[in-house]
Amino acid sequence: MSTIDEVRGASKKFYAGLNRMANGESDTLAVAWAQNDSVTTMHPIGGREVGWKAVEKSFNQVAGVASDGKIELKDQLIQVLGDAAYEVGIEAVQFKMAGQEINGETRVTNIYKKDGGTWKMVHHHADVSPAMLEILKKLQTK
Repeated sequence: MSTIDEVRGASKKFYAGLNRMANGESDTLAVAWAQNDSVTTMHPIGGREVGWKAVEKSFNQVAGVASDGKIELKDQLIQVLGDAAYEVGIEAVQFKMAGQEINGETRVTNIYKKDGGTWKMVHHHADVSPAMLEILKKLQTK
């Protein structure tokens, strides 16, 4: 198996977990991530999380209000740089957040690092989604 195929496999694990999150469960995201204090994420809901506990909490929060979801990575490009790799693409998103439909596409960058012989995600960044931010704002004012 080529290194790019190994990274593609790590990406598939992440997107399988992300799809479960979009259906109200976030229990499978951990398998795709390095679980240390240096991992980071910048979600479509804004902000920046640093460290596995904060990253996991952010995914759990979204899972708590998500349902009926499907998230697909399109136009995937993977580049490997030694024990690090990145992928860029477009996330096609369709799910309900607090019962309201979210549909669209957003640019995404994911960074992976070889950890103990296995590729793990160390950073996930997606463009901010004004629609998601509006829903979260409404939830916070209730």
